[in-house]
Amino acid sequence: MAQLLEEAGLSLGLAESLTGGLVASRLVNVAGSSRWFRGSVVAYSPEVKFDVLGVRPGPVVSEEAALQMAEGARRLLGADVGLSVTGVAGPTEMDGQPPGTVFVALALPGRETEVLGVRLPGDRDRVRQFSAISSLDLLRRRLLERAAVT
Repeated sequence: MAQLLEEAGLSLGLAESLTGGLVASRLVNVAGSSRWFRGSVVAYSPEVKFDVLGVRPGPVVSEEAALQMAEGARRLLGADVGLSVTGVAGPTEMDGQPPGTVFVALALPGRETEVLGVRLPGDRDRVRQFSAISSLDLLRRRLLERAAVT
């Protein structure tokens, strides 16, 4: 994925909630990530989503919140690509959503921002790890599609 971003000349900005920085941590483990990774906003509190990322007040575990988080990260961090993840790691529900509910959004240039909703199995740690993996997998797949077209 790092190579795909670099070859396309794209920079990435993140907005993370339930993952608490796990996605950013995985990215900065890659040597040279400073060439394409702009940063991450860990918006664990709903107020940070509203006040910093510009998410409209309402449920924060939703497709709409994920979409606004991705676009907010892109704008706030001056990135070409915005990626976000929000959801419920557990052990209790939030916004009427059960643990394991996760929404990932991706804002790519020239495309409408897309949101992927998933239900992930496992305890709190597994849901958080699977959320990080799912978000990076969505980005990887879309970058591969983009590379195949150009």
